[in-house]
Amino acid sequence: MTEKLDTGAGRSIGAILIDNGRLTPEAAERILKLQKEQGLRFGDAAIQLGLLTEADIQQALSRQYDYPYLMPGDERVSEEVVAAFKPFSPIVEQLRAVRSQLMLRWFDADVGHKTLAVVSAGRAEGRSFTAANLAVVFSQLGERTLLIDADLRNPSQHQLFRLENKLGLSSLLAGRAELAEAVTRIPGLIDLSVLPAGATPPNPQELLARPVFNALMATAAGQYDIVIVDTPAGAETADSQTISARTRGAVVVARKDMSSAPALQAFVTSLQHSGVAVVGAVLNNG
Repeated sequence: MTEKLDTGAGRSIGAILIDNGRLTPEAAERILKLQKEQGLRFGDAAIQLGLLTEADIQQALSRQYDYPYLMPGDERVSEEVVAAFKPFSPIVEQLRAVRSQLMLRWFDADVGHKTLAVVSAGRAEGRSFTAANLAVVFSQLGERTLLIDADLRNPSQHQLFRLENKLGLSSLLAGRAELAEAVTRIPGLIDLSVLPAGATPPNPQELLARPVFNALMATAAGQYDIVIVDTPAGAETADSQTISARTRGAVVVARKDMSSAPALQAFVTSLQHSGVAVVGAVLNNG
């Protein structure tokens, strides 16, 4: 389930583009001829001939250097997962900065720190967006990454990654499925897998408090390098505290001009009192 796939690393840009159907062998020959005649790079020659776009070249380079992302218009993933489509945009640069801080401050396989909850006090503060995009940038680093949607009340990761939501976390917690059955590897993103929330149960708090959730997190940590867990709004239920107690670490998300500072502080304090390490914060601007 977590084996490495052939990504294109080590192959030429032309070979990658031919394999992807973006270039015919005949067109590649024209590009190579101009490249040799004028001393151009392959991509510059292709663009000069009008056979490829800059986006085509960037996509091929991403595969050549084992840095996968998707082309605009790829409907397998929602465009809200911006890191999957625009890896060189300012917002994704900021996400990579968050990733670097988390690698320094939290993730450490030697001490068992492989799981992290993404939490917020209220709804609509960007928690699920942050969780999804953080999972993508970790996978682009070459880390085998699992994104778990543990918001059993208002799940959204299945929508962001265009997945069915029949089997998921609730199925595992109820003993009706195994991890391998419910996880989906995301096409085109190689090292990213997603476990959706599954059917909405009548008793999410009780399910999350079962020992099987602890066992699931241990299993996931044994199979993946990074496990990111999306959670429900913390001020509405105790679910996120229960989840964070299992991951032992959390990053807090807030939205500028929307999040309540007192509510956020109370939420962070409650997490810390539960023994959760609050390892960082993300402020959404919009």
